[in-house]
Amino acid sequence: MDQGNTAFLLIMAALVLLMTPGLAFFYGGLVKAKSVISMMMMSFGAIGLIGVLWVLYGYAIAFPGSEGLVAPWSIDWSAIGLTSLLETPEGAAYPPLAFVAFQATFAIITVALISGAIADRAKFGAWMIFAAVWATIVYFPVASWVFNFGLADDGSFAYGGWTTFGMQEAFGTGVIDFAGGTAVHINAGAAALALALVLGKRVGFSKGAHVPHNPPFVLLGAGLLWFGWFGFNAGSELAADGTAALAWINTLAAPAAALLAWLLVEKIKDGKPTSVGAASGAVAGLVAITPACASLTPGWAIVLGLIAGAVCALAIDLKFKFGFDDSLDVVGIHLVGGLIGTLYLGFFATDKGLFTGGDGTQLMVQAIAAFTVLIYSFVLAYVIGFIIQKTIGFRVTNEDEIAGVDTVVHGEDAYKLETV
Repeated sequence: MDQGNTAFLLIMAALVLLMTPGLAFFYGGLVKAKSVISMMMMSFGAIGLIGVLWVLYGYAIAFPGSEGLVAPWSIDWSAIGLTSLLETPEGAAYPPLAFVAFQATFAIITVALISGAIADRAKFGAWMIFAAVWATIVYFPVASWVFNFGLADDGSFAYGGWTTFGMQEAFGTGVIDFAGGTAVHINAGAAALALALVLGKRVGFSKGAHVPHNPPFVLLGAGLLWFGWFGFNAGSELAADGTAALAWINTLAAPAAALLAWLLVEKIKDGKPTSVGAASGAVAGLVAITPACASLTPGWAIVLGLIAGAVCALAIDLKFKFGFDDSLDVVGIHLVGGLIGTLYLGFFATDKGLFTGGDGTQLMVQAIAAFTVLIYSFVLAYVIGFIIQKTIGFRVTNEDEIAGVDTVVHGEDAYKLETV
């Protein structure tokens, strides 16, 4: 066992886990003061719930070994509870549980991302039920589609999910999604759109009606997200090598460019660059580079960041045009940014993109994977959310929303002003 490689993977897993508290700060600063505890609790609730489900059966569904299909018979029943993975096989580069730990953090952050679309108006218990069901029938299977694959000694696919092994068999190339553009960001963004439609608009929803209550929280959260994202992307190589280094530098370059592009769009459109815009631009660039971080030169990563920052800065206004209340722009940043990063590879992936040596096949494969995940996640999230809303109720009442979700749902206030 390579102790250096094991240490690398465990440290990367810890960095990715830090992203969810970072997301809690990012989202918490964006909502109104009377909803900040509710917003942050949805992220922390995801840590607790998905962490337990991953150990119990999530890993067994997502990584069934050579089957790679979405069906009961593809579950690795021996991995239920992870007992069978306590021993490290002879010659393994790292303990199996190190990989389990790393992938657990992906499941947690993906579920937490969705919560931003339903800020200020969701019941915590209903959210936890949704999170458990959605993770079980959407995230775990989609993770198997994208991340469950094994390579032969010559580098070819030995087995895998349909987006990798299946596409390779059908078209001669599998989807490129190094760290989760489809499985994480498109997946979460599509589910966020579905829930925004199910729960409906906040009271008084209109452009400019809901402003962030704490921009410093937003910047702190974005900083923690960016810090953890180096583990997200570089760690997905599962080894401390040159590919991890390329992923690291691209995870610096793309969001840096996206930050600048977002601020430029803000300056042109609204007259002033904002701190929230800087944070949002960085996150948009991080989203876009996630699937592409190991398949682009740094120069093309900067171009991707510029495109993602500018397009996402414009895309967040789609909710006002189409009338859906995606509270914290999960659709505009994660769904749109994930699509940009995934499809961009079809044009500029090293040696495979349409303009970098390929023939268009890679673009077709990227599009099939992206839109299949989008549709699958959206439909099931809508059905799950609709059933919850019609049975126990997903949304708080308008009166409770106005009074403040923190007090009504959690019995707490984020800020206490005391007079002496």
